[in-house]
Amino acid sequence: MNLFSRAYRKNLNHIFNQLVPRNSKVLKLNGEKPDSKKRYDYVFLINSLSYTNDAQEYISQIKANCHTKTRVVVIYFNFFWKPILDFATFLNLRKKDAREPNWLTTNDIKNFFRLEDFEVIKSSESLLAPIDLGLVSDLINRFIAPLPLINNFCLNKYLIFRSIPKASDYSVSIIIPARNEEGHMRGIMKKIPKLGTATEVIFVEGHSKDNTFEAIKKELSKYRGNLKHSLFKQQGKGKADAVRLGFKKAKGDILMILDADLTVDPKDLNKFYNVLAKGYGDFANGSRLVYPMEKQAMRTLNYFGNKLFSLAFTYLLGQRIKDTLCGTKVLFRSDYLIIVQNRHIFGDFDPFGDFDLLFGATKLNLKIVEVPIRYKERIYGSTNINRLTHGLLLLKMTVFAAMKIKFT
Repeated sequence: MNLFSRAYRKNLNHIFNQLVPRNSKVLKLNGEKPDSKKRYDYVFLINSLSYTNDAQEYISQIKANCHTKTRVVVIYFNFFWKPILDFATFLNLRKKDAREPNWLTTNDIKNFFRLEDFEVIKSSESLLAPIDLGLVSDLINRFIAPLPLINNFCLNKYLIFRSIPKASDYSVSIIIPARNEEGHMRGIMKKIPKLGTATEVIFVEGHSKDNTFEAIKKELSKYRGNLKHSLFKQQGKGKADAVRLGFKKAKGDILMILDADLTVDPKDLNKFYNVLAKGYGDFANGSRLVYPMEKQAMRTLNYFGNKLFSLAFTYLLGQRIKDTLCGTKVLFRSDYLIIVQNRHIFGDFDPFGDFDLLFGATKLNLKIVEVPIRYKERIYGSTNINRLTHGLLLLKMTVFAAMKIKFT
């Protein structure tokens, strides 16, 4: 095997290991006709579209190998490298193509898939040094190739697609973690909309210094509506721990987080539900940075911190993320259970749970959709977030995620 082929194979293995969660069923195609009898979690098309006579027909054939959660990964060459590859072939560093390939652009590929009812989730690039020079090329491909701007010159590009699901109705579990939120509990059940086929509301109270637990208990005892409800006391610490307890108790198909300070209006949960129920995405993330905010809704330092994390996460996750720290996040329970199984990859030191869910969602290649909401001013108590301590922790987590996602 020549130096070029060795580097290319090594890069393909890296892409597989990076993208595919454990225990996934994988089909790899390098132009072969797909087997229509089996369904897979991941279908890799390794330059398959470059050598087929009819790219759209080929995509149509692989639909038989896909279930509703299948991800199709298309790996293709960057057209920028065509003269370099031709020269490498001339020098016998690369095997000569049996026929001139289809040099498809990213937009060409997206259009082919859209015509067959697929949509792109995210994209990335890899392999800046395509000749295997041992440690030198490994370091270049790991630490330099992923950098912004430089990544435009990588040899390999890949796109991840999902089939566009049909609209359906689901049951919903709304998790409300509450600590020192007594003043926000009055009439809270009347503010929560009924969603989907059935809605349950799960309160998790965590070590409050006021009478939050008693206030929730009182509200639930006098509630006469058609929403199921329950209340639990948190044994651990932190919002992430409270949310995980609520998720563990939840029975709904869709899991929602609603912060007890009600800075996000509960009626907006309809918008989040529609994202999943109508098939627009797999994960709905609130965005507080679109509309003007009420006077004290978010401090200036917090606002610019969110902007900084937004830029970092958009780059890391390969999907646009405007507001990483909005507490309202919604996902399918089935996806959450897989995130739990893969939590060891990113560690377990996120006290809020926002990054834990976003990292988990990107590891599963879920389509993340942002839902703009109006962020209201807190009317009772104060935030449980320490800007300096928690800000440094979030920065640490971002760097950790970068090493796990981009610089692997």
